[in-house]
Amino acid sequence: MLVHQSVLYQEALAQLNIKADGIYVDCTFGRGGHSGGILEQLGPSGCLLALDRDLAAITSSEASQLLADNRFVLHHGCFSDFTVLLGQYGYSGKVNGVLMDLGVSSPQLDSAERGFSFLRDGELDMRMDTSNGIPAYQYLQQVDEQSLAKVIFEYGEERFARRIAHAIVTQRQIQPIQTTLQLAKLIENCVPFRDKHKHPATRTFQAIRIEVNQELEQIKLGLRQAVDSLAPGGRLVVIAFHSLEDRIVKRYIRDESGLKTNPGRLPIKQHELEQGRLKKIGKSIRASQQEVQQNPRARSAVMRVAEKL
Repeated sequence: MLVHQSVLYQEALAQLNIKADGIYVDCTFGRGGHSGGILEQLGPSGCLLALDRDLAAITSSEASQLLADNRFVLHHGCFSDFTVLLGQYGYSGKVNGVLMDLGVSSPQLDSAERGFSFLRDGELDMRMDTSNGIPAYQYLQQVDEQSLAKVIFEYGEERFARRIAHAIVTQRQIQPIQTTLQLAKLIENCVPFRDKHKHPATRTFQAIRIEVNQELEQIKLGLRQAVDSLAPGGRLVVIAFHSLEDRIVKRYIRDESGLKTNPGRLPIKQHELEQGRLKKIGKSIRASQQEVQQNPRARSAVMRVAEKL
């Protein structure tokens, strides 16, 4: 049944603690690697609901193959649609495991026409859902310089954010920036120092992509709705690929573990204390050296796991 080998594949399946008759949600279908693995471990009465905001994933050959299985349901949607979709099937509060594999997928990076990669020339789109929102080239044409610098600095953690934002705004007055290589070359020419093993456009492309897709806000919404959906003992498994994503996940699990309030010295009864809804499971998990050698993109992957109390 396995279609595509995803990052931290075996680790994700192990941490989901899959029950044969359980209900599971794959929030980021991609090309069905994790979904295929989950289905292999489900029995006849088990169920897997998957979603993806990318229409290319929903209409892929891998999706068609898995949709032949009557235990599998696939929807076009983002994290903020999670609760509504589960409600349609009566799964709210009954889910045994939720998997979130964050960030941009390999097929998205490898498709020049999607505009995610500075290594391939294509239209500067960057939308994960091409049916919604505005493409990156349009965003760059209308955003003001101060806001752009803030996005590049905060979402890209780029020290030359102001310099890059100024170069973009200056260039667009001469000619619109519409392709990936056009933007990458512009950044390359205005950055005075380079990291040894990183292209100078890496951080800026990440920042613009996050802004265009509202990725961090979607993660926050997705985490809350995922925990709402879990049954007691259900597992939340999240794979992040950069520090901004991982920081949100780490803090959310921390804030939902233990006591939610500090009563100080006031006399208060135990049942009046607001408790978190999660229990952290183990330490963060990273890809093995062997996996990183086979797939260099796994190098930055960090998995965190929690269980619903």
